[in-house]
Order: sequence, then structure tokens, then C-alpha cells
Amino acid sequence: MHIGLLQCDDVAPELQERHGNYPEMFEKLFTSVDPTLTFQVWRCLDGELPDDTGAVDAWLTTGSKFGVNDGLPWIEELCDFVRRLWQADRPLVGICFGHQLIAKALGGKVIKSARGWGVGMSFNDVTERADWMDSWQDRLDLVVSHQDQVELPPPHARVLGGSDFCPWYLMQVGECFLGVQGHPEFSKAYSADLMRLRADLIGAERVDRGLASLDAPVDDRLMVCWILKFMRRCLYQTP
Repeated sequence: MHIGLLQCDDVAPELQERHGNYPEMFEKLFTSVDPTLTFQVWRCLDGELPDDTGAVDAWLTTGSKFGVNDGLPWIEELCDFVRRLWQADRPLVGICFGHQLIAKALGGKVIKSARGWGVGMSFNDVTERADWMDSWQDRLDLVVSHQDQVELPPPHARVLGGSDFCPWYLMQVGECFLGVQGHPEFSKAYSADLMRLRADLIGAERVDRGLASLDAPVDDRLMVCWILKFMRRCLYQTP
């Protein structure tokens, strides 16, 4: 499977030497699960957007320090591309910012949450078992880094998992769109360094709790398995 990565941010320069950039994070994790995968990157944050919804087999949208409501031209153009993918029934999986982008592009609402920053590990109940969820478990615990959340889902969406902190954490929209608020591609080491880098924004107490939470197991590989099965199901209509 050939995956198009819609890149919406760069790792901060001071963290790139240790952790690499976001395309490398995604490729490293995903190919550890399936070495046959190939990737093509579009730097959407620089205004580079695909011309063809069928240029790759499936699409994946990264997180971002930007917000979907920031009104930047490239974000609005990316929303238009998301709507084109929707109309073409092409597989799209949104991660964090990408999850929120799907909601906004299709008529939902995203807000800056009054609950504050979500950092470190997030702990979520999986409330519905979809047919692409192999290796089933009723929990999905991933690294997070976000202020914004989906407040109102778009039409045709159903919640598959969440928590009191983030009720719309995992959602499927129609048959070919999937969004998750967590970051399977983030290592715990990167999460820790990112929290420390943003400590003035996040606040010391929230950072301390986030760092302590990183002792918990993470379901990063499980989420990748679910994503790949979801993409293939949409492509080949196999359960």
C-alpha cells in the first residue's frame, strides 16, 4: 500500500536531531508493522497540496502546532482537499490536528477546550468494536499533545472511543474517514522533550503530570494495525 502523508507541521529544530521530523516518525512506526508500505509526502504547511485524490492508495494527515480555526490559507485549502477525498470515497486517517481537520471540513465544530492541555498519556475507553479492529481490546491509550478538541462531530460520524477529558477521541466518519486525537507516531521520549519545550505554555503542574503518565504502556502499534486494516477495508471492501 502506498500512503500519502499530508504534513502539517515540522518538529521543532532543537528536537529534530534527536527525534527526526514527522514523516520519519510515521514511516518508522508504520513500516515496523508492515515493511511493504511506501510513503509520499506533501508539505501542506508550505502550500504543497496534491492535485489528484487518487495519487496514492490512502491518505494520512499529521498533527500540527497550528489550529484548524487559525484561518491560514493552506489550512482552508487542505479542508477543500479533505472534502474532495470525502466525495471520492478515498481512505483518510487524521491524527490529532488531522482528526480535528476532518471534523471541521465536513461540518463539525472544533474548539479550544476549557479542560486545558492534554499531554503525556491519554487513557480512553473503546466504546464500540468496528469490524477493522483486529486484536480487540476495550482500551486505547496513546500519547497526546493538544489544546483543541472536536466539540461537535460532523454528520455521518460515530464515536468509537473517548474519555471524560476528550469524548470524541476516536471517530469514524462514513466508511472511509477515521480520526484519532492521539499520536501513535510520538515516542515517549519525544513526548517528554516536547512537554519540556512547551512548559511555559502548558504549565508546570500539567507537565509534571504528563511526564509521570509516560510510565504507562502505550497502544501505538495496535493503533497502527487498526489504521492499516481500516484503510484496506475501505480500499478493498474486505472485513
